[in-house]
Formats: sequence, C-alpha cells, structure tokens
Amino acid sequence: MSPPAPENAWQAAHAELLCRSYQHWTQRPLLPDLPQLQGADLGRALWQAPFALLSHDTASDPLLTYGNQTTLRLFDYPWPTFITTPSRFTAEAPEREERSRLLQRVREHGFIDDYSGTRIARDGRRFRIHRATVWNLIDDAGRPLGQAATFSEWTEIPPTEARD
Repeated sequence: MSPPAPENAWQAAHAELLCRSYQHWTQRPLLPDLPQLQGADLGRALWQAPFALLSHDTASDPLLTYGNQTTLRLFDYPWPTFITTPSRFTAEAPEREERSRLLQRVREHGFIDDYSGTRIARDGRRFRIHRATVWNLIDDAGRPLGQAATFSEWTEIPPTEARD
C-alpha cells in the first residue's frame, strides 16, 4: 500500500474500514466532529488528524498496515518502513507479553478503550500512551481483517527513566 495521497484518494478504502469497524464496536464515530465524511475527504482527515491512528493485519506476526502522519512522527518511521514492520516492534521486549494479552482481549471482545502502556519509537525514544482504544477490523461479513488503535494522549519518558 502506498502512503495516503491525493493520487490514491488518501487510502479511502482503508479509512472507511477503520471508521466502519470503529463504529461497529464502539457505537461512536471515529471522527465525532466530522461523522459525515466519506471517500477521499475521510482519508485525508484521518491522515492529517492530530491523534495517532494505526493498524495491523491478521498475520501470526502482524505487520503494520497504516499509520497516519501523527503516528509516523511519534514512532519516527517513514511510511515504507512502517508498513513492513511487525507491530510488536512498537513495544519493548518486556512489554510485548502484556501487548499480546491486550490484543487477545480485543480479539475476544471486539474492542477496549482503556489501554495504557509504554511504546518505543524507531529512534529509541520511549513514551507512554494513555487511554488508547484498540478494536478489531472486520469486513462487511464480520471476517477479521486486523486490528487498529487510536490515542491522543502520550507522555515522553525521559531517557533516565526509560529503563527504571
């Protein structure tokens, strides 16, 4: 998948999948101020949103499939590298078991909206995300297509505290 841009309608199909699945599980719109957006307008709004939004596929070691501009800046990834990275690499090794339990809980219940945890950027910076919502991506028949997450609050962890 190429990065969202006018030439590909800002990845409108994936944007609609993210929003449709989020609405299905949470009964809320992903963009509450702009619930009527569709197509390229929706894709552009998600790409440029001030909150982090990312997704991964259903592989046994899921690969990241989408990250908006906020996500790419926060995790310090260029698009081509991001979408070929196993999503487990967004967490440090000690955090990966907890992350795995979280994703299993989402698979079983459809979504959670109370996740907080430490994440790591490609450049080694650590930050704590707060009150993330994680949900299953599903097609119109209810078949799993992956999982997605969004959060708008995070706190940088100073390097001296990162290993405590």
